[in-house]
Amino acid sequence: MNFPIAFHSIYKHPLPDGHRFPMIKYELLPQQLLLEGTALQTDFFEPSKLCSNIDVLRVHTLEYLENLKALNLDRKAARKLGFPLSTQLVKRELRIAQGTIDGSIKAFKHGIAMNIAGGTHHAYSNHGEAFCLLNDQAIAARYLQHHQLAEKILIVNLDVHQGNGTAQIFQNDDTVFTFSMHGASNYPFKKEVSDLDIALPDHTDDNSYLKELHHILPDLIAQEKPDFIFYLCGVDVLATDKLGRLGLSIKGCKERDEYALSAFAKARTQKNNRIPVQCSMGGGYSPEIKLIIEAHANTFRVARDIFN
Repeated sequence: MNFPIAFHSIYKHPLPDGHRFPMIKYELLPQQLLLEGTALQTDFFEPSKLCSNIDVLRVHTLEYLENLKALNLDRKAARKLGFPLSTQLVKRELRIAQGTIDGSIKAFKHGIAMNIAGGTHHAYSNHGEAFCLLNDQAIAARYLQHHQLAEKILIVNLDVHQGNGTAQIFQNDDTVFTFSMHGASNYPFKKEVSDLDIALPDHTDDNSYLKELHHILPDLIAQEKPDFIFYLCGVDVLATDKLGRLGLSIKGCKERDEYALSAFAKARTQKNNRIPVQCSMGGGYSPEIKLIIEAHANTFRVARDIFN
């Protein structure tokens, strides 16, 4: 294995007919990566278990976790999740979070690790919302810190939506730097305060987006000197996205990944080692599923080229 990718069949969760979340992408994306040779079957690994209570509770409150597992959320809290609450859904979220933990560990050896799902950045410490029940990258960040695998962590959120749950979880915590570049007019309409927020106007195009990223990212990495980087690379930045308001093309979204992943690969820790990177896929809601798959597949193609 030289390109570890977390995947489990539970990722594709059954939803009611007509649901707006494109759950089919979790089945199609691995098939596409295998078909074109971007990934080999041996690159894929199944998360080792359901994420443990101990690991979840470094991020989420006991009351929330207990109510989630018991399917005991009140009607308003359950509705905010965006998915019908079920035992299988909770198991799915726990498996995704474990995939991000396992991938983070593998990234120390391989430079980078991917999760076919994850990027559940709207999950707060005490509640979930917007298709996010448990915050996978926050859970993995705390895992690395607890086990003394990393001290300073950088979370780079380039999804079209602000990482509001992630910002809340790590507020007033100097050991985790949260950077979110997102659509100003997009959900969440009441934003939290990340360590650095860049809110972009509607219909921001490729050139404007990439110029902003070039202006910020290298200096941010140099300033914060992280031991580990989490990258949330949602493809809902596309102009075609139903839930996004930015204006990137497929080419521009790929160039975003090329620039971000190249910046991560070039950065070095104080010990002059490459900084490990974990990528969770985040959102993507274009009407045509082929556009979602192509944009997500580009992230894997770019990651393999840069880190191999």
